[in-house]
Amino acid sequence: MKIKRGDKVQVITGSYKGTIGDVIEVKPKLDKVKVEGVALAKKHMKPSQINPDGGIIEQEAWIHVSNVMLYDPKAKAPTRVGYKDEKGKKVRVYKKSGNVVK
Repeated sequence: MKIKRGDKVQVITGSYKGTIGDVIEVKPKLDKVKVEGVALAKKHMKPSQINPDGGIIEQEAWIHVSNVMLYDPKAKAPTRVGYKDEKGKKVRVYKKSGNVVK
């Protein structure tokens, strides 16, 4: 999977199309990601010691990795990811601008 936790991505399909956010969590075996502020779902929580009030909370749901693309801040557009050998290390590179992904 070419997308890692902490990457800035843009949603390219679905009802959240065009939304830019940071990746919170990644599940490579399922090809799923959680993006900050995208695919919000309501969850009913029972009262517990950690959350004594309980209630309904909103949290991000999993979306498929094919529905997001890495966002290139220099090109200000979503872009594909390539790999390049830099000083003996394999690094991810934005295809549009050629810059290294931080």
